[in-house]
Amino acid sequence: MAGFGEAVLRGFEAVNTAPTRVAICGAGGRMGRTLIQACDDDPAVALTAAVEAPGSEYIGIDAGTLAGTGSSGVNIAASLTDCADAFDVMVDFSLPQASLDSLEACARLEAKAVIGTTGFDEAQRSRIANLAKDMALVLAPNMSVGVNLCFRLIDMAASVLGDEVDVEIIEAHHRHKVDAPSGTAVRMGEIIASTLGRDLAQCAVYGREGHTGERARESIGFETVRGGDIVGEHTVMFAGAGERVEIVHRASSRLNFARGALRAARWLNSRDNGLYDMQDVLGLK
Repeated sequence: MAGFGEAVLRGFEAVNTAPTRVAICGAGGRMGRTLIQACDDDPAVALTAAVEAPGSEYIGIDAGTLAGTGSSGVNIAASLTDCADAFDVMVDFSLPQASLDSLEACARLEAKAVIGTTGFDEAQRSRIANLAKDMALVLAPNMSVGVNLCFRLIDMAASVLGDEVDVEIIEAHHRHKVDAPSGTAVRMGEIIASTLGRDLAQCAVYGREGHTGERARESIGFETVRGGDIVGEHTVMFAGAGERVEIVHRASSRLNFARGALRAARWLNSRDNGLYDMQDVLGLK
């Protein structure tokens, strides 16, 4: 019987240490390829599916070969439906409508999802919230562990400094980024506004030009920089009389975001239906 018990224990451990099976949407893009590389480095996940838009030149190509990690045995498919039952969690960093389409496919396939896409409008966010009633998903404007720590620090700073300081948010990204301000910068503004009891829609100021008059204390300013290959930089400035506190995060590699997304995928694999973010994943709430 002892031998049987040991066998059962080994089987239980094997079940609980099995890698999370991951599907990557937008596999041919910059972030998609980085996610493939991150999967190759992480023994706790297994790349089991990769998807590109129908008609893409990458369909049929081995995902690992495309990303430069060597043959993965996973050929890029034209839809998640073609990969049914092949994955546990889908990861998507693409465009809002493409991500929403992928989420709806996951809902039909009873799969889970991690979404790092930014730029969703209110109607799309509402649709995502409705989908989360019947599936487990993580939606976060930034998957970096460091950035999510900064979210917590920003909340603390706003709480302590209150209305005695002026708040400005400065962000910089590569020339190919299509939304501005970044989703991360917007989230920083939302956190600060909530902590200070303000409505970001009413107090946000996006850039300044000309004779603007004296700055209103309750405003939260945003400045956007786009250029070159900047991966991502965010500075939140709390400027008071006689002193200034700055909380800064600089990303030098997309691997930070990819590793955070895979960490979210592993965490999500054992969670019930619901809408989560990286603060949930990291236990910062």
